[in-house]
Amino acid sequence: MNDTTPSDTPPNADSSFATLPLSPALRAVLQQLGYLTMTPIQAAALPVALAGHDLIAQAKTGSGKTVAFALPLLTNLNPRHFAVQAMVLCPTRELAEQVTQEIRRLARFEDNVKVLALVGGSIMRPQMASLAHGAHIVVGTPGRIMDHLQRESLNLSALNTLVLDEADRMLDMGFNDDIAYIAKRCPTSRQTLLFSATYPEGIAALARRFLRRPQEVKLTEQHAGHKIRQRFYEVKQADRLPAVGQLLKHYRPVSTLAFCNTKVQCNDLLNELRAQGFHALALHGDLEQRERDQVLIQFANRSCSVLVATDVAARGLDIAQLEAVINVDITPDPEIHIHRIGRTGRADADGWALSLCSPADKKRIAPIAAMMGSEPEWHSLGNLQGDDDSPLIPPMVTLLILGGRKDKIRPGDVLGALTGTAGFAREQVGKITVTDQVTFVAVVRASARDAVRKLAAGKLKGKTVKVRALED
Repeated sequence: MNDTTPSDTPPNADSSFATLPLSPALRAVLQQLGYLTMTPIQAAALPVALAGHDLIAQAKTGSGKTVAFALPLLTNLNPRHFAVQAMVLCPTRELAEQVTQEIRRLARFEDNVKVLALVGGSIMRPQMASLAHGAHIVVGTPGRIMDHLQRESLNLSALNTLVLDEADRMLDMGFNDDIAYIAKRCPTSRQTLLFSATYPEGIAALARRFLRRPQEVKLTEQHAGHKIRQRFYEVKQADRLPAVGQLLKHYRPVSTLAFCNTKVQCNDLLNELRAQGFHALALHGDLEQRERDQVLIQFANRSCSVLVATDVAARGLDIAQLEAVINVDITPDPEIHIHRIGRTGRADADGWALSLCSPADKKRIAPIAAMMGSEPEWHSLGNLQGDDDSPLIPPMVTLLILGGRKDKIRPGDVLGALTGTAGFAREQVGKITVTDQVTFVAVVRASARDAVRKLAAGKLKGKTVKVRALED
């Protein structure tokens, strides 16, 4: 983004909260809570946010990001004005409740600061009554915030701070349109603070639409190389494809991206893996856009164990929770190798990077090692014998619902149908993706057949819909 100012290090070398332009009362509360030294994300983000700038901050869970946005919004607050002056959007009600409690703890510096959680799974009427009596800060999930806006029980005309917490996860869950709806109903003069563990294209697009000349804070520690454990295995050319199955059965990753150098090799590996009983899909240039989107959604939903792809097909692909990358073929370009393995080990997670190398490939390893500044770690496939031979079953199944944006279906409608009359727990439902014509929803595998039956028997937006499970 042309209008951002990247920062890889905290702008303030002194990490004491005392260096910040905070009120004496707020500093006293921080001391009472034992908050004496800023975490790296707080030291990087707080001077920017307290100066009034819009902000994009890459921050992993557990890094102290709640304090990094809570202090600016509390500083901007006028407690004597009983109107919603700050709003925090969170992907899940669990996170919204945690954020609400943390802001309440920090808000003790001033009497009568009212922080209200607006989340699904709770009755609307008490929330509407609380809003009618006046709230200073609301923390909520996109679906429930939208419900209040549509019922006109939430007035955002006095809002001065909007926070998007775990924005990448909200996009991953299909809340892009909901965020846009909410942001358009906030005053344009507001300050917007966006926090995200990763920075896919969707986040950049969101920032372009709703942030004003944001400054960007990106901490290099979030993508530390030690999170990726890299191993090389020497194989004969004829054993290369069966060896992929050996690696999968040994390491047992939930989601694996397997890179091949050619489309032909992709198709051969797909057939090999399916013959071995793996849930695998391929991504290559012969797929129409609709088919490509469906493959990526199934993989992102964790309803497919292995995605087999060429570098060209996987360009721009950013999948959360990718436990392993397998280089079925060694690429001749060391930069591409580094780009491939960097797909795993994101945010809080560790990842495996496993490479199969024939004798003819050996000459390609030295440039890779030189660029990475580390010696390759060689292992033997023979040591993988005798491991768990049970099938590697994806934890989720993706359901396809015939109906999408054109039918006014939103992620919240699908979630409500499943957790309402269908009786499923929120934890049984995964990512929801609404397109123009169809909707995809991930459900726990054991519940998939029941979910198809209950969705087909019920109604969505007052209409009966057709539903089927997508299986490779």
